[in-house]
Amino acid sequence: MAEQRERFRVAWVDTDTGGRIHFTAAFRWAEVTETSLYRRLGLLRGEQADFPRRHVEAEYFRVLVFEDEVEVRLWVDQVGTASVTYRWEISKDGERAIEGRHTVVRVGPAGRPRALDDRVRTLLEG
Repeated sequence: MAEQRERFRVAWVDTDTGGRIHFTAAFRWAEVTETSLYRRLGLLRGEQADFPRRHVEAEYFRVLVFEDEVEVRLWVDQVGTASVTYRWEISKDGERAIEGRHTVVRVGPAGRPRALDDRVRTLLEG
């Protein structure tokens, strides 16, 4: 299955008033990593690029703070008829900090689910 890795530094905007990352930062980093995967696979243009979220979840194991350097590893976990489920892990210094997953659904112009074409399926399962 396709996989992508990206590195980030916790920015001030990623933190809450206690100085720890705000829970939404993990989802933004996962989304940026997903976008990098689509870019690498040539899926950012046209109809293939319309994948709204259907389900998101995360579990937090370690506190991350301003200026921490983290790595996001995102991979395709499952490819359905019109959906893709990604799993991801965010680590600091090689230690797991956050695990998550999200499911996206390919939709057509009317916003209804649309089956993945063979090219997209092949690239994601690659």
